[in-house]
Amino acid sequence: MTEFAPQDAGSLHHGPSGAPFRPTLRAVDFRLSPMGYCSVSGNSPIDHELTVVIPAYNEEQRLPQTLQGLQDYLSRWGVDYRVIVVDDGSSDGTSELVSDWGRYFSIVRQPNGGKGSAVRRGMLQATGRIVAFTDADLPYDLDALRNGYDQIYDHSVEVVFGARDLRESTTTVSRRLGRQIAHEVFRQCMRVLVSREVGDTQCGLKIFGRRAAREVFSRCVINGFAFDAEVVYLTHALGLSFSRIPVTLVNEYASTISLSRHALPMLGDVLAMRWRALTGRMRLDSPLLPEETMVVETPVVDVLTERRRKAA
Repeated sequence: MTEFAPQDAGSLHHGPSGAPFRPTLRAVDFRLSPMGYCSVSGNSPIDHELTVVIPAYNEEQRLPQTLQGLQDYLSRWGVDYRVIVVDDGSSDGTSELVSDWGRYFSIVRQPNGGKGSAVRRGMLQATGRIVAFTDADLPYDLDALRNGYDQIYDHSVEVVFGARDLRESTTTVSRRLGRQIAHEVFRQCMRVLVSREVGDTQCGLKIFGRRAAREVFSRCVINGFAFDAEVVYLTHALGLSFSRIPVTLVNEYASTISLSRHALPMLGDVLAMRWRALTGRMRLDSPLLPEETMVVETPVVDVLTERRRKAA
């Protein structure tokens, strides 16, 4: 169990813009071992409030505009933030670009392992109190990020999913008809296999409290584009509270995904995930990582044990 020690009540935390912010908390620090596990490196402070994780593969052209957009918005907001770009084996200058951006931006390099692998590594390495990930082209208006952050900060929920299918969601760009049709077909499949409550599993904006992020991403195994569906499924399976928020699409959804090439592999990954769940190999009732390295504020295993005791 992680013990939290708030700073003195009169101590204000300041973000990069110099604006006063809320008190920080102290917790166990996590780092990734070469095997991908989270390992404890000793007690150290949570040194910021919000971590934004960006998976990137050959994003030298689009990334400067994304990083500038994040810097401008988060600095105006006044939140104490860090941005982690996970370079998934790029062959261009992605890593060098991020390294030159400034102290609030960092790069994590890994061999090419897929978008799911990159997001998982960044989310487990993040040390912010609240952790989010979005796409390298920053496709959504960042007001949605702030909306989700506020809900988690106020303890309303533990996880927030961006949702393009909500009535309040809007778009300022046109999307190709073929992509819209393919997206709708895949979405209906996910309603059957993953969640009837989260209709848009693939929206590239998801926000988590620190505990929830570690509980979910320490159990994720899908490395490809279907990892989003796995994240939604695990959120349900672990009993984490969640909400959905509308988003505004501000950039053409131009990811490396090709629905013609990736739809069937994605569906195969989701079916394999459901098989793991049915055969009991998802290990939801105990930490996936070794006990000495899986340190969270409120272990899910305790929550599940208490539910079963009450139901007995």
